[in-house]
Amino acid sequence: MAPRLEAFFRAIIARRYVIVAVFAALMVPSVYFGTRVPQDNSLDKLIVESDPQSVTARRFAEVFGGGEYIVVTLEAEDPFSPAVVARFDKLERDLAALPGVEVNSALGTFRRARAGFEPTAEQAAAFRDFATRTDLFRRQSLVSDHFLSLALLLDVSGGPSRTARRRAHLAAIDQVLGPLEAAPAPFTAVRKVGQPLVNAQLDTESSRTAMRYMPLFALFVVLLTLALYRSWRALFAILITLAVTAAMTMGFIGAIGGVFTIVSALVPMTVLITCTATLVYIHSRYVEIEPGEDPRNHHPFALANKFIACTASIFAGAVGFAALAVSSIKPIRDLGLWVAGGLLLTWIISFTLFPALQRILNTPTMQERAIAGKWFLRYGDALPGMSYRLRWVLVPSALAVCVAGVISLTGFPGLLEPMHLQTNALEYIDHSSALYKDTRRLEAQTAGLSMTEVWLQGGRAGSVTDAEVLRGLIQFDEALSQAPQVGAVIGVPYIARLLRYIGGQGDALPTDDAGLQQVADTLDGLVTREPMLARFIDKKTMGATHLTVISRTADYEGHVALEKLIDERWKAAVARAPALGQFHVEVTGLSALQAKISYHMVPTLVESFGLSVVIIYGAFLLVFRNGLMRLMAMIPSLFAILGMFVFMRVAGISLNVATILIASTVLGTSENDQIHFFFHYQERHKHASTEVALRHTLQVVGRAILFATLINAGGFSAFSLANLPPIRQFGLLTAIAFLLSMIADFTALPAALWILSREKPADPTAPPAPASPPSPPSPSAPPPL
Repeated sequence: MAPRLEAFFRAIIARRYVIVAVFAALMVPSVYFGTRVPQDNSLDKLIVESDPQSVTARRFAEVFGGGEYIVVTLEAEDPFSPAVVARFDKLERDLAALPGVEVNSALGTFRRARAGFEPTAEQAAAFRDFATRTDLFRRQSLVSDHFLSLALLLDVSGGPSRTARRRAHLAAIDQVLGPLEAAPAPFTAVRKVGQPLVNAQLDTESSRTAMRYMPLFALFVVLLTLALYRSWRALFAILITLAVTAAMTMGFIGAIGGVFTIVSALVPMTVLITCTATLVYIHSRYVEIEPGEDPRNHHPFALANKFIACTASIFAGAVGFAALAVSSIKPIRDLGLWVAGGLLLTWIISFTLFPALQRILNTPTMQERAIAGKWFLRYGDALPGMSYRLRWVLVPSALAVCVAGVISLTGFPGLLEPMHLQTNALEYIDHSSALYKDTRRLEAQTAGLSMTEVWLQGGRAGSVTDAEVLRGLIQFDEALSQAPQVGAVIGVPYIARLLRYIGGQGDALPTDDAGLQQVADTLDGLVTREPMLARFIDKKTMGATHLTVISRTADYEGHVALEKLIDERWKAAVARAPALGQFHVEVTGLSALQAKISYHMVPTLVESFGLSVVIIYGAFLLVFRNGLMRLMAMIPSLFAILGMFVFMRVAGISLNVATILIASTVLGTSENDQIHFFFHYQERHKHASTEVALRHTLQVVGRAILFATLINAGGFSAFSLANLPPIRQFGLLTAIAFLLSMIADFTALPAALWILSREKPADPTAPPAPASPPSPPSPSAPPPL
C-alpha cells in the first residue's frame, strides 16, 4: 500500500490551499451549531427516553402535571413570634406573585382557614396554635420548633426549553430572597434546597468546566509543543488543526440536537487529547528525517508510514467509545457516540488539513532544528536488556495488579464489598457549597427529601372518591406511614385530613360509612376547584391517584427495599379493602429514576468495557495477525485500568456517572500507544531479533509515546481542578491511569515480548553476527532508522 498511500498524500499536499479553504468554509456552520448546544442536568435526562421507567415518569407527568420542587427554610429562635411571622407572610406573598411559581405553607393554609391574615400578636398566637395542634404540617416539614418552610412548585413545562424556564424561575426567586439572605433578621438563617437548585448548579459548573479548563489544555499543548519541536510554525499547525477539530465536533453535536449534561464536557477534551496525540505521532515521524533527504519526498513517506497505525488506533478507539451505546444511561450513551463521531473527524482532519498546514507553514524537520528527548534514545538502548533481566518480576507484578483491580471493583466474598455506586445528584456538586450543606442539614432535621410516587391507576371512572376506595387508601396510607424508612406520605387521605382540619372538624378522618361517604362527597366536589387536590386525582377520569412517599432513600438497595415494602403493604391493603383491587400500582418519581440509573451503572461498565476489549483486540488482530502476541499488547491498558480501580478503593472514591467512564476512556485512548508500538516492532521483527526490534521501536516511536502520554495525562489532569467532584475525580484518575499505561509500555510490555519470543539478548562480548537484510524501502522512503 505504501506507493499508493504516498501518491495520495502527494495529491493532498499539492491541493493544500484548496483543503484549507474547504475547512475554513466548514467552520461557519460548525461554530453556528456548536454554540447552540443547550445544557440540562435534570435527573430524568440521565436515562434514555425508551427506558420503561422513563416512559412511566412521562406518563405520570401527563396525568398529574410536571413540576420541580424547592423548599425554602427560614430558621428562627421562635418561628411563631409576631416579627418572624410578619416577615414570613410578606415573603410568601412576594413569592406567590411570581408567574409559574406555586407556594404552599402552613401560614398559607391558616390564611385560607381564617379567610385572611394580619401580622398581629393575636393572629401570630392563633397561627402557632393552628400549626402545632396537629402533625399535618410537621409531616410535610413545613413547621418545627426552629423553622418555618415554604414549598415552591416551579412550572417548567412549555417554553423554549425546560432549562431556560428553570433558570428564569430561579433568578426570580433569588431576586425575592436576595435582600433577606443579605440581612436575614428576624430570621437566624435562610436556606433553600431542592433538585432544581442542584440541576442549576450542575448546569453552571458543567459549562464553566469546559470554559475554564480548555484554556489550560491549550496552554499545556503550547508549552509541550514548543518544548518538543522548538518551532512556532509547528505549534501553529497543531493549534489550528485542534481548533478546527473542536469546532467541527461541537458543530456535529449541535447539528444532531445534542444536549450537554454533567459528563459532556469530557467529549471535546477526549477528542482533542486523542487528536493531539495523533498529531504528535504524525509530526514526530515527519521531523525524523535522515541527513540529506529531501523533505518534500520525506513528507508523504512519513504520512504513509503512520497512516495504518493511526487509522487502526483511531478507528479502534472510535468503535470502543461507540460501544457505550449499550448503556441505558443517556449521558454515557451520548458521550460514547459523540466521541466516536469526533474521532472520525479527527482522522479526516489529521490526514488532510494537518499535512496541508505542515507544507504551507513549512514546519521544520530535524535537518533544521533538533527536537527534545535525546535522553530517551539512551534509555531506549538500555531498556531491552533491563526488561529481559526483570521479565519474571515485571510481568507477574503487572498481572498481580490486574487481579487486585478486579477484586477492588467486584469485591471478594466474605472479605470485601463491591465498589459503591453513587447516583445521588447531590453528591455531584461541590461538598463545600452552601447548597450541599443546607440540603444535608435539612435531611437530618426532617423526614428526608427523596420522593417516590406510588401511582394507582386503572380504576373505573369516579372510583377514587368512592367511600370504600377512600377507606382502603386511608389504610394503605397508614400502613406506609408506620414503616421506619418512611418519613411521610402525601396523598388524598392527607389532603382530606387537611381539609377537615381547616374546616374545624379536627385532623382525624371518620371510620364509619356515613362519615367516609361525606368526606368522599366533599372531595368529589373540590377536585376541579382545589389545586392541591387536582395534583393527586386524575381530573379527567377520577379513576387514578397517587401517593408521594417521602424518605431518605438515596441508593439502589434502599429503593429496592422501599419498593418491596410498598408492594407488601399494597397487597395487605387490597386484602382488607377489596375495592382497591380495581387499581394496579406503578412506582415512579425521582427516587425511582435514581435507582434505575444505579441499576444500569454496572452493566454499563461491564458491557461497554467488554465490547471495547473485543473490538480493540479485533483491530489488533486484523492489523498484526498474531493473536497471542497482540493479547500481550493489551497488558498496559489493562494494568492501567485495573490499577486505577485499586487506587479508587484505597482513596475511597465511588463509581459515579463520570468515573464509570474511565475504563472505556483509558482503553479507547491508550491503545493508540500499543498499536504504534507494535506497528514499528513488527516492522523490524520480520527481519531481526526481539532485541533489535525493541530498540528500533523505541528509537522510532518511544519519544512519541512519552509525549503523547504526557499530553493525555496533562489534558485530563486539568479536570482535577474542577468544582464538581465526579469531574474532578475523573480527571485525577484518568491522568494516573495514563501514566500507569506508559510505565507498562516501557516495562511489562517488553518483558512479556521476551517471555513469548523465548529469545535472549545478544552477548555484548561476542563478535557481531551478520545482519539480516532489511525489507526494501519504497523508492521515496528514507532508509530505516
